[in-house]
Amino acid sequence: MRKGIITKVSGPLIVAEKMSGSRMYDVVRVGGKALVGEIIELKEDTASIQVYEETAGIGPGEEILCTDMPLSVELGPGLIEAIFDGIQRPLDKLMKVAGDYIPRGIDLPALDRDSMWHFVPAAGPGDSVIAGDIIGTVQESDLVTHRIMVPYGTEGVIAEIREGDFTVTDTVCTIDDNGTRRDIPMMQIWPVRIPRPYMKKLPPEKILTTGQRVIDTFFPVAKGGTACIPGPFGSGKTVVQHQLAKWTDADIIVYIGCGERGNEMTDVLQEFPELLDPRSGKPLMKRTVLIANTSNMPVAAREASVYTGITIAEYFRDMGYSVALMADSTSRWAEAMREISGRLEEMPGEEGYPAYLASKVAEFYERSGRVRCAGRDGREGDLTVVGAVSPAGGDLSDPVVQATLRVVKVFWSLEDKLAFQRHFPAISWLRSYSLYDTAVNSYIREVIDESYPSLKVDALKILEKEAELEEIVRLIGIESLSGPDRLIMKTARIIREDFLHQNAFHDEDTFTTLKKQFHMLQQILHYHRLLSEALENGTHFSVIDKLEADELFARIKYIPDTKPEDIIAAGERAKEEIIEKTGRTSPSGDIQT
Repeated sequence: MRKGIITKVSGPLIVAEKMSGSRMYDVVRVGGKALVGEIIELKEDTASIQVYEETAGIGPGEEILCTDMPLSVELGPGLIEAIFDGIQRPLDKLMKVAGDYIPRGIDLPALDRDSMWHFVPAAGPGDSVIAGDIIGTVQESDLVTHRIMVPYGTEGVIAEIREGDFTVTDTVCTIDDNGTRRDIPMMQIWPVRIPRPYMKKLPPEKILTTGQRVIDTFFPVAKGGTACIPGPFGSGKTVVQHQLAKWTDADIIVYIGCGERGNEMTDVLQEFPELLDPRSGKPLMKRTVLIANTSNMPVAAREASVYTGITIAEYFRDMGYSVALMADSTSRWAEAMREISGRLEEMPGEEGYPAYLASKVAEFYERSGRVRCAGRDGREGDLTVVGAVSPAGGDLSDPVVQATLRVVKVFWSLEDKLAFQRHFPAISWLRSYSLYDTAVNSYIREVIDESYPSLKVDALKILEKEAELEEIVRLIGIESLSGPDRLIMKTARIIREDFLHQNAFHDEDTFTTLKKQFHMLQQILHYHRLLSEALENGTHFSVIDKLEADELFARIKYIPDTKPEDIIAAGERAKEEIIEKTGRTSPSGDIQT
């Protein structure tokens, strides 16, 4: 094994000489404690190495051992329910071995070598296979069937395949590759910085339902799409990502805590095992992988954590699953890049970030998508990436925000003003947008209702009109507005408080199906149309302002998803009260069903 010599130590950055023959991103072992590092710059026989552990006590003259392997992750049974750090060390196993604090230089395999998994063949001897073909399955959890695939770079004819209980390193299949026999275990190893290949990228078309009304109805993200959540401190970025991780309808959840506060990651680690999957009733952890790299962990490992997470997510996508990845937050990742870049003495870009910040952000989000997976069966998988961004002071001109907005198609803008008003999710309906509207509208029309997209447009127009009228109200009071304008203010308040606001601690309100969202918005807007016609027919606004039907709409969000008829009935009662109080019937007064 080749050895180099340390010449300089600068925090997590180490410079070593006598490194000829090394390659970029090769993993090395640093000093007597064999700390894990990665080569990030090469100049002749000198290498700059970022170390993923604390470098205190390491000095010039100590040795560097070269592994000649890039930073890679282990992919196989045992990923689900696991909690890893930024370089895929299993934190639960580390705690059993070393206690509450991770000792430097400790090395444990990511996947347990002693656990036995029951392998069921999906192919037989004599079958011709190519890279990506599924050769067998393992029931990894109650919710996830782990599909064992032929590794990339391997194809041929199955010479032998076995059923039974094996560890991840045992041979379960032997493939004859043009006379060369290759033993295939259940585990693969893949470099984190290289995207996993696929057959073809497909356009995102189906909505990724999250159960959050402001997202699903107004600013949807498609399966295989990208979204970002920028916002100032205290606006609820982490809360929104927790809700998405809990309730989104993806098959697999990968949650990356990248540089987040330890107490927030603790909440995730404590809550997730107790949460039940709304679709199956099983614990949510049965389909979740957690990457925990908190703010007190080495900064270099933070830079690697997002690559570790997205490589694991791509692996499950290749099985044909729908995967959702939450990265919280990419600003901490960018700050790690800035620190390493500064120690490398690279030319700084805007606000000290490296000049390649935008390309790194784009590379990360480009690994999302809906794809036709490798293999002959034509299966499809998708990977949706949602990244939180934490600009200082909520400044959306921050380089990380701007670099992110250039590549993502959904922008959920969080406002601290809404959070301080206890309006959650604190997503601004005036500043946010989704470029997947056109793509998912045809799916929504087919699955939910033909009129759903037009309802959303009407509701947004009312909210935008309210924002214009608020300036007048602040100057001269609401009494100066005309009846129709006061009705706009009234309906906008109902939309904001009774539709957009959600209580994450209420069993019925924390998650709302698309069907229920449609019925809620439909009845609110129909109520608005009935009141508009009453005004046109001469009813004074003071009569409309005192209707008790407003209380009906304040309660419809607590109606169970399984009882849409109760939401429709609330609209019927509102219609009856309008007729009773105004003394008029309306030709369009039929409540739609």
